[in-house]
Amino acid sequence: MLRMQLKAYKEDYIKFMVESGALSFGDFVLKSGRRSPFFMNAGAYTTGSQLSTLGEFYAAAIYSTFGDDFDLLFGPAYKGIPLAVSTAIAFSKLFGKEIRYCANRKEAKDHGETGVFLGAVPKDGDRVVLIEDVTTSGKSIDETVPLLLAQAGVKLQGLMVSLDRQEKSGASGNSGKESRTALEEVGLRYGFPVDSIVTMKEAVDYLKKNPVGGSIVITKEIAAAIDKYYNEFGAGK
Repeated sequence: MLRMQLKAYKEDYIKFMVESGALSFGDFVLKSGRRSPFFMNAGAYTTGSQLSTLGEFYAAAIYSTFGDDFDLLFGPAYKGIPLAVSTAIAFSKLFGKEIRYCANRKEAKDHGETGVFLGAVPKDGDRVVLIEDVTTSGKSIDETVPLLLAQAGVKLQGLMVSLDRQEKSGASGNSGKESRTALEEVGLRYGFPVDSIVTMKEAVDYLKKNPVGGSIVITKEIAAAIDKYYNEFGAGK
């Protein structure tokens, strides 16, 4: 994938998720205990070409939302580490901008390269974009934002995730369609903008009408199950 048109990456990413097995449809029990008709597994991206392509999609989405006026990409451990690395590489390739990457360790290292950070250590004045796969509870962001702010006087520019599931966060105490999503809760909590490469609505709308691998992924039965799920757990716009 060469320099992609910024408005074309969404549909390409939806196809990429399905073709890679990262986004699948059926009957799944989530960690929260909810039964879901779809499942997002960022761990399905395992090959060099997949990670390279994934980084380009993140880079395109970040550039479209935040531009290139920032210094550091931060990926929370563990899944955020390869995302930050591949996206930093893609940013240099696609947009000619050198962005440093940083991630946190789960346990501080007391020898060699000591401390809780991998890659570039945040410093005063750094403008930071956070990068994550899917935000379900915001726990990883809650754990890592204090680390960043304790390390240096950084400015948090925003958060980019791969897919916004557009579900109730369970944290706001609200109910019905007016409740906020987990992603919206994170942005509200820390006062920075949040965005996703695609939303679940965008993915569903596309996959209802367009075949992937020669067949329509979302049948009428799956579409009905998704509608039922979002009638109960949907949130946001």
